[in-house]
Amino acid sequence: MMVPLPEIDFPAGICHFVATPIGNMADIGLRALAILAQADVVYAEDTRHSRPLFKRYGLNVPLISYHDHNKVRVVPQIVARLQNGDRVAVISDAGMPCISDPGYGLVKALLADNLPWTVIPGPSSTLAALVLSGFSPDRFLYLGYAPRKKGQRRTFLLDALTEPGTVLILESCHRIRSTLEILLEVAPDRTLAIAREITKLHEETPRGDAAELLAVMVGRKLKGELVLVIDGVGKRSKKSSEKNNDSDSKKDDRSQKNYGSKGDRR
Repeated sequence: MMVPLPEIDFPAGICHFVATPIGNMADIGLRALAILAQADVVYAEDTRHSRPLFKRYGLNVPLISYHDHNKVRVVPQIVARLQNGDRVAVISDAGMPCISDPGYGLVKALLADNLPWTVIPGPSSTLAALVLSGFSPDRFLYLGYAPRKKGQRRTFLLDALTEPGTVLILESCHRIRSTLEILLEVAPDRTLAIAREITKLHEETPRGDAAELLAVMVGRKLKGELVLVIDGVGKRSKKSSEKNNDSDSKKDDRSQKNYGSKGDRR
């Protein structure tokens, strides 16, 4: 059964950031399809990656590449199209544009030129991983990609481990073992989860400490990106608490002084 696309209003000159599937092409929303179908042009992070989606849903819209390596040249072109009244849509390879994606460079340009934009929400690997992890969703911190260099990644992880809430980090399948080895060294008892192949046939989210997850990952042929989820400490670290207490004490001292001077004036 064919489901009709909804009738939508796509005003000229407004940039639409459209979320696309993170693995399963059936996850794209009807409103997203309607927007893409009516766009004059769609800017995609990798047109080769996006063409199968467009082919599946019969979208005959020009696709133009917009990525980190050409953004200096392409962003002014997008701005010019919007100023001329074109209906422009921007998509990522997967998920929401601008989240760990070059789309944010375009947002800054739109702000600078006072041009409007909106979002068509949809699939998100980080939110899916948060739910799949089984950790508390009440407070969470998304940190994007972990640094490539091991020393910088170690510092990055040490900082992440002080977060009271759940922490979500994107990691390459080629570096996940190295990252788990660092966590085994600095936080051997912390509970972790790794969400992989989200929305796909072989989706899985193993949980455990770093040693247990390393055992799961050994000898496996991994593909693509993973979402590493770190269970939060549940309360601020001692160092963080001491820093905050010192800051609060200084604020109290300043408040007392300010209150006294106001009284003198009165």
